[in-house]
Amino acid sequence: MRKQKKQEVIQHLRIEEYAAEGKSLGRVNGKVIFVEQVVPGDVVDVQLGKNKKDWAEGYPIRFHEYASDRVTPFCAHFGVCGGCQWQMLTYEKQLIYKQKQVSDNLERIARVALPPMLPIVGAEITRGYRNKLEYTFASKRFIPAAEFRRLREEAGPGQPLAERSGFAGFHARGMFDKVVEIDTCHLQEEPTNGIRKAIEAYGLENGCPFYDARTHEGWLRNMVIRLATTKELMVNIVVGYEAREWQEALAKNLLEKFPGITTLLFTINPKFNDSIFDLQPRAWHGNGYITERLEDFSFRIGPKSFFQTNTLQAEKLYRVTRDFAELTGEQTVYDLYCGTGSIGIFVSRQAKKVIGVELIEEAVKDARENAALNGILHSEFFTGDVTDICDDSFFSRHGKADVIITDPPRAGMHEKLVKKLLEIAAPLVVYVSCNPATQARDLALLDEKYTVTKIRPVDMFPHTQHIENVVQLKLKTGA
Repeated sequence: MRKQKKQEVIQHLRIEEYAAEGKSLGRVNGKVIFVEQVVPGDVVDVQLGKNKKDWAEGYPIRFHEYASDRVTPFCAHFGVCGGCQWQMLTYEKQLIYKQKQVSDNLERIARVALPPMLPIVGAEITRGYRNKLEYTFASKRFIPAAEFRRLREEAGPGQPLAERSGFAGFHARGMFDKVVEIDTCHLQEEPTNGIRKAIEAYGLENGCPFYDARTHEGWLRNMVIRLATTKELMVNIVVGYEAREWQEALAKNLLEKFPGITTLLFTINPKFNDSIFDLQPRAWHGNGYITERLEDFSFRIGPKSFFQTNTLQAEKLYRVTRDFAELTGEQTVYDLYCGTGSIGIFVSRQAKKVIGVELIEEAVKDARENAALNGILHSEFFTGDVTDICDDSFFSRHGKADVIITDPPRAGMHEKLVKKLLEIAAPLVVYVSCNPATQARDLALLDEKYTVTKIRPVDMFPHTQHIENVVQLKLKTGA
């Protein structure tokens, strides 16, 4: 058996600056040490994990000094559940680091000419801002070290820990079969915590088995709560199999306790994975969807619909996008990765025509319904891969692109799509990104024909390291 290498501990490391992805860094004899759960100004002992010649990663095991910028986290689960990694920073400082993250990525990876960056768009509301939250039910929970020692002592030598048969919360980081049990989550307004606790209590009181991901057994699996700014409330409970008596009793229990639920669904998921996109949620109460609003546009959101999870910040993100598009009412706009059509619909009044392209058929169906809901007759949405759809015959039928808006997933645009954009050569491109690193990579490729003319980050997720960024590109003269 290979002898396990002893992990190194670095003592009294002063954290010098923010790095990226929620980590900060210090240096030891020129070697860069990336550390999570710390901020510039902290002095810590660090347990190293990955340890290379020029850099290493680690986590703090002891704090000697705390940075003056630190504040007391408002959540009792901070540092355990894995979310809201920056609660120990003032929101003003979070915005500074997020803008720096965008700037560093664009300068280090893109290496193209960049204009001065516009100020980051922050959020007025930094708690309870999510319109969608997913909870997991599990037969096991993650137990923090201090609590485990206490429970071990109470149980006595060789005795099992006194634990319940089920828990509700968020997936524990790195553990597919355990959850971090949550008392109060501050990411979504009430009654999110009340509903979660009520379902957990019903399951325990009535002997409903909580899901065990290792054995693939159990009834209660997941729950998604969507709460719109219109106050419409959707609850989708995901269970492992049909159990009519439990479903009827649980639905009655919830609707009596939470009469504000406008639609309640059950989804049967017998699969090993948690995805519901190939399943059919069934409306138990209400019409099976809720309506959300952006400015005066209405959007119908079903249990499988994609929609930006921070409605108020989505309005700001889309306003920046619309402003960068410089529409006059004469342009044909192509909305790539259009999803349920929210960006295309948001800019539609300033466009002559909107053409949306999206790979997921159900999202395109939602986009068409949302366009009809808002009386937008000059839009069309198509299903397929943009690199396959956007050929010469497609443009001859729908018109040459004057403005392209692209909003890809975190992986960024496929290289084939970048080549297609260079081939299309639209006069103006607006690139909306949830990952500045992959955006920077794509900007380097687009530099062949485009100049970056505007940059503006938008903070969609306060207290996390995530940041959205909007870039305007204009076709170079003669390109």
